[in-house]
Order: sequence, then C-alpha cells, then structure tokens
Amino acid sequence: MKNREQLGSRLGFLLVSAGCAVGMGNVWRFPYITGQYGGGAFVFLYLIAIVILGLIPMIMEFAVGRAGRHDIANSFHALQKKGQSWHRIGYVQILGNVLLLAFYTTITGWCLSYVFFMGSGKLNTLSADEIGAFFGGVLGSPTTLIFWMFLALLIGIVTCAIGLQKGVERVSKIMMLSLFGLLFILIIRSLTLPGAMEGVKFYLVPDFGKMFEGGIKGFAAISFAAVGQAFFSLSVGQGGMAIFGSYIDKKRRLTGEAMIVVALDTLVALMAGLVIFPACFAFGINPGEGAGLAFVTLPNIFNSMPLGTLWGSLFFIFLSMAALTTVIGVMENVYSFLMDKFHWNRKKTSIILGISLFILSLPTALGFNVLSGFAPLGEGTVVLDLLDFIVSNNILPLGSLVTLFFCTRKFGWGWDNFINEVNTGEGRMFSNSLKFYASYILPLIVLSIFLVKYLDMIF
Repeated sequence: MKNREQLGSRLGFLLVSAGCAVGMGNVWRFPYITGQYGGGAFVFLYLIAIVILGLIPMIMEFAVGRAGRHDIANSFHALQKKGQSWHRIGYVQILGNVLLLAFYTTITGWCLSYVFFMGSGKLNTLSADEIGAFFGGVLGSPTTLIFWMFLALLIGIVTCAIGLQKGVERVSKIMMLSLFGLLFILIIRSLTLPGAMEGVKFYLVPDFGKMFEGGIKGFAAISFAAVGQAFFSLSVGQGGMAIFGSYIDKKRRLTGEAMIVVALDTLVALMAGLVIFPACFAFGINPGEGAGLAFVTLPNIFNSMPLGTLWGSLFFIFLSMAALTTVIGVMENVYSFLMDKFHWNRKKTSIILGISLFILSLPTALGFNVLSGFAPLGEGTVVLDLLDFIVSNNILPLGSLVTLFFCTRKFGWGWDNFINEVNTGEGRMFSNSLKFYASYILPLIVLSIFLVKYLDMIF
C-alpha cells in the first residue's frame, strides 16, 4: 500500500479539524437560536451540552480514523471483525457528506455573493424592507444562485485538488487565522456601539428564570435546543473527524487534541455572538429573528453605521471563510473515500467529484425559484430543507450512535481497542471510568435527540 498523506503539523491538524467543524451552525444558526431562547440561559446550557455530548463522539471519530488510517467507511472495514459489515454504515455516513455539500455550497454561495453586494455598495442605499426584497430577488434568480454556488464549489475542489498539505492544510490555516482576526475587529466595533452593553448582558448573563417561563415543557424545549445546537455545531456523526485522525501520527493522545478542536469551534460561536448581539441591541433589532438575521437584518444594521460598507464586507468575508472551511473539510473526506476505494489520484477525483457535486447541487439552487413549487416537507419548505433534514436530523445523530457502539461494544471494535488507540502518545489521558457513560448514557441522549425531532414534527 502506498504511503498515506500526512498533515504537516499539529497546528495544521487542529485548525483543519476545527475548520471542518466551524461553519454556518456557529456563526449563523447559533446567534439566532440563542436570541429565540432567551440569551444567556441558552448559552449556559449550550456550553454544558458541548462538554457532555460533543467531546466523546469527536474523540471516537479521531480514534477510528487514526487506527484505521482511512476515511470512516474504510476505517470501519479495516477495524471490524471478519464477517462484519460496519463499513456499509460508513458508506451512509460518506453519503451524508455528499448530501451536505449538495446544499451547503448554495449557502456558502449566499455568503460569497454578499461579500460582493456589500462591498460594491449595492446594499448601502436600501431600506430594511428593500434589503429583504433584495435577498428574495437573489433567491429567485437561478443564474445568480448557480453562479455563486459554482464559485463556492470551485474553491473547494481547487483547494483539495492541490493536495493535503499544500491545499487543504495551507488554505484552512490561512482562513481560520484570518477568521479569528476578522472576529476580533468586528467584536471591537460592535462593543463600541451605543447601547452595546445591553446586548452583552442579554447574551452572557444568564436569566435562569427564562428556562422555566413555559414550565417543564419550556425547560425541555430550551434544553433540547441547546443539546441539538451543541451536537450539530460540531458536525460529528458523518465521519468528518475520522479523516483528519487518519492524517496524523501517534505522538499525542487524542483527548487533548479533541478538547482543543471543540474549544476552537465553541470559541468561534461565542465570538460571533459578541458581534451580533451588541449590534442588534444598539439598533433596537430583535436578535431572534431567525434565518434572515444574517442576510436581511444585519445588512440593515451595517447600513446604519459609519463606514457600514467596510464593516458589512468584513462580516461577510468572515461568514464566507467559516462556510468555506467546512466545505473544504467535508470535501476532503469525500476525496479520501474515493481515492481509497477506487484508487483514483487527486486529479481524477477532482474532475469526477466536481462534476457530480455540481449536478447534485443544482436542485438546491433551483429549489428557491424554478423548483419552488416542490415542497418536500410541507408548505413553505424547499429542497435545501429536505437535504438538511436528512443530514442533520438523521445521518448525524444515527452516525454518532453507530460510532459510539462501534467503539464501546464487543461486537464492534471494542472499548479496549478504543482506549489503547486514544491513549497512545503524550498528553491528556481518556479515563476508563467513562466507559459506562459512553456505552449507555450518551447513546440514550443521542437517540433522544433523534426521536424528539420526529415527535416535534408529528405533534
């Protein structure tokens, strides 16, 4: 077997892994979900959920990838016992990556388009209602959405085609470091707005009474929202972390590495809130306005600021980088699977995958216009909602459940093998005392997330 590609440095591994996790869930969904569920109390529950729910599945994906030396599906194949078929479930997880790219490239295209629209001044003379109509016009134009979707896809394909170290690692490093730099600049600007401290108070000072405003039902709703946001923001469950585990050596134990990645991912979400909430309160905007917060509400806020075009452009550059690091990380996972499975080189993989993803992404882009009559999940839904539902509500939780069973059960890879792998090297040990929690309690939590989503749809 040919020598496997390796990441060039520990920093590269941490930033590439964090970049794959960091995405629109951190900087788009997290702020408006926080706004809808009362601010600081939700953030408090979210941080707890990150620790109790997200860390162990990430450690397990890293361990499976490093031990198996492949993507999630081929690592399952390498580690499973004779006659077992865990790798077939891995194929479904890889499919989840493909489906994610099929709609995520369109969302990334929105971000890239707004860098242009904001930077060129197209938005700075529009009123709040006009900005809403403008975004509706963007969604209603097939050629506009396809162009920006294609650009997002092209950036991902070209980056991965260049190679692991020179492409994926180098670009992810630049984007992640630039992302943090832009965040610091935007936070300073947001915190210096008149009235900004009220937004900080709403965001970071928990009002625990809000947890129980709706009684037990209200507390359950905010708790499951926090658990769901924590789970999905880390993107564990579809093998995205396994591939980066396969690209590193065994010099360091995996618990500490996963903790750093989780911390970086969470830090981006928290910092994004420090940009958005002070700005919303400074201009009297409801921070829980939903998905339109980034593309309708915030441009209106930027237009009200001195040098608003500059601040708006910087914000959407930041948003684009967050989205692109996910596109690149997820795409590398698919690259690795195809190269390992079919023995293709990166050039051939780039051509086949690029064409395939472009075709698969078209229904999402056209779902807002040409295919707008197709409502797969009921009135008001589009193709993007269907793909997001398949990935976020099904493949991610069930994929995590499979990985948990694989690493803890004798009929899988087994706890002893997992512990030996995760504790190889230097650094923080993974405690053997967590076996019961990882084997029984955590799977029940993940399963409850899966079931509650369906119960919400039914009732």
